[in-house]
Amino acid sequence: MPVKVSLNAYFERIGFAGSIAPTVATLETLLALHAASIPFENLNPLTGSPVALDQPALERKLLAERRGGFCFEHNTLLMRVLEDLDFSVRPLLARGLWNNPDGRSGPAGHMVLLIDIINGQNYIADVGFGGLTLTAPLRLRADVEQATPHETFRLVGGAPEWTLEVKIADDWRDVFAFTLDAVEPEQLVEAAQLMSRDPGMTEELRVALSPPGRRLKLRDLRLTIQTSGGEAEKRELESMEALRSVLSEEFGLTLPNDERLDLALSRLFPLPPDTPDQAPL
Repeated sequence: MPVKVSLNAYFERIGFAGSIAPTVATLETLLALHAASIPFENLNPLTGSPVALDQPALERKLLAERRGGFCFEHNTLLMRVLEDLDFSVRPLLARGLWNNPDGRSGPAGHMVLLIDIINGQNYIADVGFGGLTLTAPLRLRADVEQATPHETFRLVGGAPEWTLEVKIADDWRDVFAFTLDAVEPEQLVEAAQLMSRDPGMTEELRVALSPPGRRLKLRDLRLTIQTSGGEAEKRELESMEALRSVLSEEFGLTLPNDERLDLALSRLFPLPPDTPDQAPL
């Protein structure tokens, strides 16, 4: 049975108004608004809360509760929205390579979307890669530089493995690798659960948002604001009040009233000198 999607709630969340025809222009608008409105965040894995990909759970968390999520949540929601708008779309599994040169041999822990706009013109979409989330669709074509509202990307390889690269200054760096192999829903759920237990998701705070002209990135207590074509501004957050303020005001997150979140965030701050890291037995 097709999944019922609350299109009006999604459009309201990202601020979309306009044509919903399944065209490249519509896809470009949706991706840019999604990346600017719904943050990448890992608060659920950080607090040990479950991650669910069913539509009611995704809409409750990302739309009604004004939270964010990680790649499987973002791209599953977007996939179902696109399907409801009559796009031809299917999920792909990818292996993250950013700061992970050995990633090609590991398990696939990332999700992207393959979209057939018309007459076999295929595009890649990904609104869930944190600080390098795609803010425009990329044509599935090898060795062509493709500008987005933020960075310039290119796809290399193909038949069978594609690699997404991003241009940083004058260098090209690997982002992720993927094939066009069919992916079953059960594989997505399994990969999402595996990724939600990865130490990088359970032990570090990671939040990102991509409004026009900027990338906002938070890793533990370091906030980075990268303007397009400019220098990155970095600062360390020194108090719980400052951290919560950044999460709610800079990233637009409505923080859950959950004592597990308070505990998880408090662990990010260094202990005062001479404070034992655990109570005596």
